[in-house]
Amino acid sequence: MKFTKKSLGQNFLIDKNIILKIINLIDLKDKNVIEIGPGKAALTNEILNKNPKTLSIIEKDYDLAKKLKKQYLDTNKIKVYNKDILKFDLENLITNNSVIFGNLPYNISSQILIKILKFNSWPPKLTDIIFMFQKELGEKIIGKYNSPHYGRLSIISNYRLNILNKFLVSANCFFPKPKVKSMVIHFQPKNILKFKIKDLNNLENVTNIIFSNKRKMINKSIKNILNDNEIKNIKKLKINSRPSEIPPEVYYQITELFEKK
Repeated sequence: MKFTKKSLGQNFLIDKNIILKIINLIDLKDKNVIEIGPGKAALTNEILNKNPKTLSIIEKDYDLAKKLKKQYLDTNKIKVYNKDILKFDLENLITNNSVIFGNLPYNISSQILIKILKFNSWPPKLTDIIFMFQKELGEKIIGKYNSPHYGRLSIISNYRLNILNKFLVSANCFFPKPKVKSMVIHFQPKNILKFKIKDLNNLENVTNIIFSNKRKMINKSIKNILNDNEIKNIKKLKINSRPSEIPPEVYYQITELFEKK
Protein backbone atom coordinates (compact mmCIF):
# COMPACT_ATOMS: atom_id res chain seq x y z
CA MET A 1 0.00 0.00 0.00
CA LYS A 2 1.30 3.44 -0.91
CA PHE A 3 2.05 5.69 2.02
CA THR A 4 -0.13 8.73 2.63
CA LYS A 5 1.28 12.22 2.23
CA LYS A 6 1.58 13.97 5.58
CA SER A 7 1.96 17.33 3.85
CA LEU A 8 -1.61 16.97 2.57
CA GLY A 9 -3.01 15.88 5.94
CA GLN A 10 -4.27 12.60 4.52
CA ASN A 11 -6.30 10.34 6.81
CA PHE A 12 -8.57 8.08 4.78
CA LEU A 13 -11.98 7.18 6.19
CA ILE A 14 -12.35 3.38 6.11
CA ASP A 15 -15.27 2.61 8.45
CA LYS A 16 -18.31 1.62 6.35
CA ASN A 17 -20.82 2.37 9.13
CA ILE A 18 -19.55 5.94 9.53
CA ILE A 19 -19.49 6.43 5.76
CA LEU A 20 -23.15 5.38 5.54
CA LYS A 21 -24.06 7.52 8.54
CA ILE A 22 -22.60 10.56 6.76
CA ILE A 23 -24.26 9.79 3.42
CA ASN A 24 -27.64 9.14 5.01
CA LEU A 25 -27.81 12.59 6.61
CA ILE A 26 -29.59 13.84 3.47
CA ASP A 27 -31.34 12.55 0.38
CA LEU A 28 -28.90 12.88 -2.53
CA LYS A 29 -31.21 11.78 -5.34
CA ASP A 30 -30.99 14.27 -8.25
CA LYS A 31 -28.71 16.60 -6.23
CA ASN A 32 -25.56 18.21 -7.61
CA VAL A 33 -22.90 16.91 -5.24
CA ILE A 34 -19.40 18.29 -4.68
CA GLU A 35 -16.87 16.27 -2.69
CA ILE A 36 -13.70 17.89 -1.37
CA GLY A 37 -10.76 15.54 -0.78
CA PRO A 38 -12.24 12.21 -1.94
CA GLY A 39 -8.96 10.37 -1.35
CA LYS A 40 -9.50 6.72 -2.25
CA ALA A 41 -13.21 7.22 -3.00
CA ALA A 42 -14.74 5.44 0.00
CA LEU A 43 -17.33 8.20 0.36
CA THR A 44 -17.51 8.82 -3.39
CA ASN A 45 -18.76 5.32 -4.19
CA GLU A 46 -21.55 5.60 -1.63
CA ILE A 47 -22.56 9.01 -2.97
CA LEU A 48 -22.94 7.43 -6.42
CA ASN A 49 -25.14 4.71 -4.95
CA LYS A 50 -27.58 7.46 -3.90
CA ASN A 51 -28.10 8.50 -7.54
CA PRO A 52 -27.07 12.19 -7.56
CA LYS A 53 -27.62 14.26 -10.67
CA THR A 54 -23.93 15.17 -10.92
CA LEU A 55 -20.80 14.61 -8.83
CA SER A 56 -17.78 16.92 -8.89
CA ILE A 57 -14.75 15.78 -6.92
CA ILE A 58 -11.79 17.99 -6.03
CA GLU A 59 -8.54 16.24 -5.15
CA LYS A 60 -5.18 18.01 -4.73
CA ASP A 61 -3.03 14.84 -4.76
CA TYR A 62 -2.01 14.28 -8.40
CA ASP A 63 -1.63 10.49 -8.04
CA LEU A 64 -5.02 10.07 -6.37
CA ALA A 65 -6.74 12.38 -8.88
CA LYS A 66 -5.23 10.38 -11.74
CA LYS A 67 -6.60 7.14 -10.26
CA LEU A 68 -10.02 8.69 -9.72
CA LYS A 69 -10.18 9.89 -13.33
CA LYS A 70 -9.35 6.38 -14.51
CA GLN A 71 -11.77 4.76 -12.04
CA TYR A 72 -14.72 6.90 -13.17
CA LEU A 73 -13.77 7.22 -16.84
CA ASP A 74 -17.05 5.65 -17.98
CA THR A 75 -19.28 7.51 -15.54
CA ASN A 76 -20.71 10.56 -17.30
CA LYS A 77 -22.04 12.27 -14.19
CA ILE A 78 -18.60 12.54 -12.52
CA LYS A 79 -15.99 15.25 -13.11
CA VAL A 80 -12.62 15.10 -11.34
CA TYR A 81 -10.65 18.28 -10.62
CA ASN A 82 -6.98 17.92 -9.68
CA LYS A 83 -6.91 21.25 -7.83
CA ASP A 84 -5.95 22.87 -4.54
CA ILE A 85 -9.31 23.66 -2.93
CA LEU A 86 -7.97 26.87 -1.37
CA LYS A 87 -7.10 28.23 -4.84
CA PHE A 88 -10.07 26.69 -6.67
CA ASP A 89 -13.13 28.76 -7.68
CA LEU A 90 -15.56 26.66 -5.67
CA GLU A 91 -18.39 29.18 -5.75
CA ASN A 92 -18.46 29.13 -9.53
CA LEU A 93 -18.83 25.33 -9.52
CA ILE A 94 -21.98 25.43 -7.40
CA THR A 95 -25.32 25.16 -9.17
CA ASN A 96 -28.89 24.97 -7.88
CA ASN A 97 -29.59 22.16 -5.44
CA SER A 98 -25.93 21.56 -4.60
CA VAL A 99 -24.52 19.68 -1.62
CA ILE A 100 -20.89 19.72 -0.43
CA PHE A 101 -19.21 16.83 1.39
CA GLY A 102 -15.68 16.82 2.74
CA ASN A 103 -13.47 14.68 4.92
CA LEU A 104 -11.21 17.70 5.23
CA PRO A 105 -7.45 17.75 5.85
CA TYR A 106 -7.06 18.90 9.46
CA ASN A 107 -4.39 21.47 8.57
CA ILE A 108 -6.64 23.53 6.25
CA SER A 109 -10.18 22.64 7.36
CA SER A 110 -10.95 26.00 8.99
CA GLN A 111 -9.67 27.81 5.87
CA ILE A 112 -12.02 25.76 3.68
CA LEU A 113 -14.99 26.58 5.90
CA ILE A 114 -14.14 30.31 5.88
CA LYS A 115 -13.75 30.19 2.08
CA ILE A 116 -17.39 29.02 1.83
CA LEU A 117 -18.59 31.56 4.39
CA LYS A 118 -17.03 34.31 2.24
CA PHE A 119 -18.97 33.43 -0.92
CA ASN A 120 -19.92 36.63 -2.75
CA SER A 121 -23.52 35.55 -3.28
CA TRP A 122 -25.56 34.73 -0.16
CA PRO A 123 -27.68 32.74 0.30
CA PRO A 124 -25.70 30.43 -1.99
CA LYS A 125 -27.21 27.80 -4.25
CA LEU A 126 -26.10 25.23 -1.68
CA THR A 127 -28.69 23.33 0.33
CA ASP A 128 -26.30 21.47 2.65
CA ILE A 129 -22.66 21.30 3.75
CA ILE A 130 -21.39 18.17 5.52
CA PHE A 131 -17.79 18.37 6.75
CA MET A 132 -15.49 16.28 8.93
CA PHE A 133 -13.23 18.26 11.25
CA GLN A 134 -10.80 17.51 14.04
CA LYS A 135 -12.96 17.31 17.19
CA GLU A 136 -11.23 20.26 18.87
CA LEU A 137 -11.89 22.50 15.86
CA GLY A 138 -15.46 21.22 15.50
CA GLU A 139 -16.17 22.25 19.09
CA LYS A 140 -14.92 25.77 18.33
CA ILE A 141 -17.17 25.99 15.26
CA ILE A 142 -20.34 24.94 17.10
CA GLY A 143 -19.42 26.63 20.41
CA LYS A 144 -22.47 28.43 21.78
CA TYR A 145 -22.44 31.72 23.63
CA ASN A 146 -21.48 31.24 27.29
CA SER A 147 -19.89 27.84 26.55
CA PRO A 148 -16.12 27.16 26.95
CA HIS A 149 -15.70 26.76 23.17
CA TYR A 150 -17.39 30.03 22.19
CA GLY A 151 -15.10 32.35 20.23
CA ARG A 152 -14.22 33.92 16.90
CA LEU A 153 -14.85 30.85 14.75
CA SER A 154 -18.30 30.17 16.20
CA ILE A 155 -19.26 33.85 15.90
CA ILE A 156 -18.26 33.95 12.22
CA SER A 157 -19.82 30.55 11.41
CA ASN A 158 -23.05 31.37 13.21
CA TYR A 159 -23.55 34.48 11.09
CA ARG A 160 -24.24 32.51 7.91
CA LEU A 161 -24.78 28.87 8.90
CA ASN A 162 -27.27 26.79 10.86
CA ILE A 163 -26.08 23.55 12.46
CA LEU A 164 -28.48 20.66 11.87
CA ASN A 165 -26.55 17.70 13.16
CA LYS A 166 -23.20 16.60 14.55
CA PHE A 167 -21.54 13.42 15.76
CA LEU A 168 -18.09 12.22 16.84
CA VAL A 169 -15.94 9.79 14.87
CA SER A 170 -13.30 7.59 16.49
CA ALA A 171 -9.69 7.69 15.30
CA ASN A 172 -10.04 3.95 14.63
CA CYS A 173 -12.26 4.76 11.62
CA PHE A 174 -9.29 6.11 9.62
CA PHE A 175 -6.11 4.93 7.98
CA PRO A 176 -3.58 6.00 9.00
CA LYS A 177 -5.05 6.38 12.46
CA PRO A 178 -4.88 10.03 13.61
CA LYS A 179 -4.02 10.98 17.17
CA VAL A 180 -7.34 12.78 17.68
CA LYS A 181 -11.06 12.20 17.37
CA SER A 182 -13.06 13.78 14.57
CA MET A 183 -16.44 15.46 14.34
CA VAL A 184 -18.91 15.47 11.46
CA ILE A 185 -21.02 18.64 11.27
CA HIS A 186 -24.05 19.10 9.02
CA PHE A 187 -24.64 22.77 8.13
CA GLN A 188 -27.34 24.56 6.18
CA PRO A 189 -26.90 28.13 4.89
CA LYS A 190 -29.09 30.76 6.51
CA ASN A 191 -31.39 32.18 3.85
CA ILE A 192 -32.38 35.23 5.89
CA LEU A 193 -29.72 37.21 7.74
CA LYS A 194 -30.83 39.46 10.60
CA PHE A 195 -27.78 41.67 10.23
CA LYS A 196 -26.47 43.23 7.03
CA ILE A 197 -22.72 42.82 7.01
CA LYS A 198 -21.42 43.72 3.55
CA ASP A 199 -18.04 42.04 3.78
CA LEU A 200 -17.28 39.08 6.04
CA ASN A 201 -13.65 40.22 6.20
CA ASN A 202 -14.87 43.07 8.39
CA LEU A 203 -16.45 40.64 10.87
CA GLU A 204 -13.12 38.79 10.90
CA ASN A 205 -11.27 42.03 11.60
CA VAL A 206 -13.66 43.13 14.36
CA THR A 207 -13.49 39.79 16.17
CA ASN A 208 -9.72 39.69 15.72
CA ILE A 209 -9.30 43.12 17.35
CA ILE A 210 -11.59 42.36 20.27
CA PHE A 211 -10.26 38.82 20.85
CA SER A 212 -6.63 39.95 20.54
CA ASN A 213 -6.41 39.55 24.30
CA LYS A 214 -9.37 37.42 25.28
CA ARG A 215 -8.58 37.45 29.00
CA LYS A 216 -8.80 41.24 29.30
CA MET A 217 -11.80 43.58 29.28
CA ILE A 218 -12.70 44.99 25.87
CA ASN A 219 -12.81 48.65 27.03
CA LYS A 220 -9.57 49.54 25.19
CA SER A 221 -9.87 47.36 22.09
CA ILE A 222 -13.49 48.40 21.32
CA LYS A 223 -12.34 52.03 21.08
CA ASN A 224 -10.16 51.05 18.13
CA ILE A 225 -13.38 50.25 16.28
CA LEU A 226 -16.18 52.54 17.53
CA ASN A 227 -16.49 55.97 19.14
CA ASP A 228 -18.09 56.57 22.54
CA ASN A 229 -21.55 57.41 21.16
CA GLU A 230 -21.66 54.28 19.01
CA ILE A 231 -20.61 52.15 21.96
CA LYS A 232 -23.42 53.61 24.13
CA ASN A 233 -26.03 52.88 21.46
CA ILE A 234 -25.37 49.13 21.30
CA LYS A 235 -27.61 47.22 23.66
CA LYS A 236 -26.05 44.34 25.64
CA LEU A 237 -22.58 45.79 25.07
CA LYS A 238 -20.70 46.33 28.32
CA ILE A 239 -17.14 47.51 27.86
CA ASN A 240 -16.15 46.00 31.21
CA SER A 241 -16.76 42.54 29.67
CA ARG A 242 -14.32 40.02 28.25
CA PRO A 243 -14.64 39.04 24.57
CA SER A 244 -16.24 35.69 25.46
CA GLU A 245 -18.93 37.46 27.50
CA ILE A 246 -20.36 39.31 24.48
CA PRO A 247 -23.14 37.54 22.49
CA PRO A 248 -22.65 37.03 18.72
CA GLU A 249 -25.44 39.49 17.83
CA VAL A 250 -23.41 42.29 19.39
CA TYR A 251 -20.40 41.45 17.25
CA TYR A 252 -22.63 41.68 14.17
CA GLN A 253 -23.93 45.10 15.30
CA ILE A 254 -20.39 46.34 15.91
CA THR A 255 -19.40 45.20 12.40
CA GLU A 256 -22.41 46.95 10.85
CA LEU A 257 -21.38 50.21 12.51
CA PHE A 258 -17.74 49.66 11.56
CA GLU A 259 -18.75 49.31 7.89
CA LYS A 260 -20.66 52.61 7.95
CA LYS A 261 -17.55 54.56 8.89
